[in-house]
Amino acid sequence: MEYMFRGHSYRSLDAKGRLMLPPEFRNAVLEHDGQGSIMLTNFDGCVAAYPRPEWREIENSFNRANLVNRSIRNFQRFFIAGAMEVTLDKQGRILIPPHLRDYAKLERDVVLAGVGRKFEIWDQERFSGQMEETEQNFDQIMDELSGTGFVLYI
Repeated sequence: MEYMFRGHSYRSLDAKGRLMLPPEFRNAVLEHDGQGSIMLTNFDGCVAAYPRPEWREIENSFNRANLVNRSIRNFQRFFIAGAMEVTLDKQGRILIPPHLRDYAKLERDVVLAGVGRKFEIWDQERFSGQMEETEQNFDQIMDELSGTGFVLYI
C-alpha cells in the first residue's frame, strides 16, 4: 500500500505533548490502518512518522541488512530503538513521547511536513532553518541529484 503525505502544516503541541494531525494526514493513516497506529522515531533532527505498513517494510529491510557493518548496526540501534507506536485518539491527536520531543527539540510550535511515504514533525525554527539552507544550496543539490539518476520533470 502506498501513502503520499504532501505539504506542510503549522501546529502547536499541547502541555502534555499531544499533537493534532491535519485532516489529510489523519485520513491517510486511518484509510490504511483502521486503528490509526503510527510509528514515530528519531531521524535527521526531527520526528519521523510512518504508517504501520511502511514501518514493517523498514523493519524487513533491517532484517536483510549486513549487520557485520558497524554503521548499519549503529543506525539500526538509533532508528529502531528510538521508535514508539502511537495511536490517534478520538480527537485525531497523537502523543509524542518525551524522548522524541527532546531529540527533535519540540516544545510548542511545530511543523508537520509531508514527504511522501512518511511525514516529519519539526520544531518550527529548525524547519525554517532547514528550508533556508536547502534554498541557499539549491543549485548544488540539483547537481548532486542529477548524478544519482533522479529525474525531476518540470
